[in-house]
Amino acid sequence: METMLGFAGVVVITMLALFAALALQTALLHLTLRLMQPATADRRQVRMTVAHGTRMVARAFQTQR
Repeated sequence: METMLGFAGVVVITMLALFAALALQTALLHLTLRLMQPATADRRQVRMTVAHGTRMVARAFQTQR
């Protein structure tokens, strides 16, 4: 009976350690993503004036040939 109680204690302690490790890993993952966010937050769209100007130059070059 004492052996079963010891085994149950080991199982309970192992499960608590597993959940504590999972909570720590999740917290560190959220912290990492929060620290990375400023590096990926700057998503500017391509200015259409540059693309339009490039098309105009290509047309001008094509008509000269």
